[in-house]
Amino acid sequence: MEQTLATWLLPIVGVIVGIAIGFLVARNSAPNRTQRQVDDLQERFDTYQSEVVTHFNTTASLLRKLTNSYQDIQDHLSEGADKLALDEQTRQRLLAALHSEESPSHRERLSSPAFTEPPKDYAPKSDDTPGTLHENFGLKSRP
Repeated sequence: MEQTLATWLLPIVGVIVGIAIGFLVARNSAPNRTQRQVDDLQERFDTYQSEVVTHFNTTASLLRKLTNSYQDIQDHLSEGADKLALDEQTRQRLLAALHSEESPSHRERLSSPAFTEPPKDYAPKSDDTPGTLHENFGLKSRP
């Protein structure tokens, strides 16, 4: 009976010890995996933040260049108006148009005509036949 008890007891103790060791190893490795995932997410977030900062810095730099170019064009046009305008009145109008804060081209809208008449049918035809613009043109009449 001792031999039978030892035969059964040793594998059961081995399984219990194996489960305990497996549990301890799994418990210690799980935080490492989670920590690696957190570190990976933090690295991706830091990279994203860096890209956003770079994007907005580049945008700000390009806007500064655009503003400077616009100012250079404005100055060039002012100098041209001063040099090339034939008389003082023209020069003043050019400078006023150049420095106005209103929209660049404010045009008046054309109004539609008060009376509109339908198009005329000028196709050659005899008096008793409908013209090409008539609603029954090309339809055969029933006898």
